[in-house]
Amino acid sequence: MADKRFPASELAAPAHAKDEDESYIDFNYDKAGSMPGTLDLEDDAPPPAIVLIDYCASKATRVQVETPEACIPYLDTESVSWVDVLGLGNENIWRRMGQVFDLHPLVLEDVVNVPQRPKVDDLDSQLVIIARMVMPKEKGNGFYSEQVSFVLGKYYLLTVQEEPERDCFQPVRDRIRHDKGTIRQRGADFLAYALLDSIIDGFFPVLEIYGERIEELEDEVVTNPTRHTLEKIYQVKRDLLTLRRAIWPQRDAINNLIRDGSILISPDVRIYLRDCYDHAVQVMDIVETYRELASGLMDVYLSSVGNRMNEVMKLLTVISSIFIPLTFVAGVYGMNFDTEKSPLNMPELNWYWGYPLCWAVMIAIASGLIYFFWRRGWFDNFSTIKKD
Repeated sequence: MADKRFPASELAAPAHAKDEDESYIDFNYDKAGSMPGTLDLEDDAPPPAIVLIDYCASKATRVQVETPEACIPYLDTESVSWVDVLGLGNENIWRRMGQVFDLHPLVLEDVVNVPQRPKVDDLDSQLVIIARMVMPKEKGNGFYSEQVSFVLGKYYLLTVQEEPERDCFQPVRDRIRHDKGTIRQRGADFLAYALLDSIIDGFFPVLEIYGERIEELEDEVVTNPTRHTLEKIYQVKRDLLTLRRAIWPQRDAINNLIRDGSILISPDVRIYLRDCYDHAVQVMDIVETYRELASGLMDVYLSSVGNRMNEVMKLLTVISSIFIPLTFVAGVYGMNFDTEKSPLNMPELNWYWGYPLCWAVMIAIASGLIYFFWRRGWFDNFSTIKKD
């Protein structure tokens, strides 16, 4: 086990690597009849990466540990130890992790069997916080969503990230490394607040992207609504519902930390948590606003499609109205009565100018109808009819 002062590169956040759709949250539930504390993990899964950052006011040390037992020397000191577990790994590792950190079997179940609903459990000697972290994708639409679990002790903080490739904790790592602010002069509870605040603030870049998408859809549903537009509206509504399911219980969990308190959270840190709660409320308000806008987009889309259909029907009605009298004239002269039998049987069939006169009458009727419809304003909106 190598112990060293960490350079900037060693505390860098992991690179983003996956492009699959991970934005949908389907909360975990136990199988019927399963024992409490059952861990749903693969036995042959690779062990997770364990990064330990131990710091105090005078120094900060980063340690890449290989086994859970290697964390024991750092847990009882008065310096703050941040044990960051990247990935879930296998059951054997977590059974050993539970022994090292004295984790209740139900806590292990909540940490490992993801995803869980964001919540807070106060176990007197430990404070368990389940949170959900979202990050925008670098390519394409959507966002990454993963569970982050906190186990707060007196001198340590254990965090468990579902996915090892990415997180939003790099600003906190930089503050520890460069001794910015007061984080190194404070305890593990302040570190937990800083990480929670980073998670909540991570919602804003995602919401900014969806705000721009809604603005684009507003223009599209008015100018050229298509079936693909409808699909994009449904996708935005689905993603916003996922964000709501993530932030709503998270807001309540932070509120519980402030209202109920804990012996592991100092009154000073509870004041900072109020600011974190305000950010969560702001995120919730933005999500609800965007959901209302997305629902309004659906109404606008249906109205636009209905208006286009009305314009098409109006055009067809105009064409039919013009050709109905022409069809009548053509039908009358298509009967071909014999003029030799009676002078009343269409004598104009024998006129020298009969055929041109018939065309002149039909053109006059059509022109008159077109002028009449134009004066009534029926042709004003035909230019808005476009091909999908």
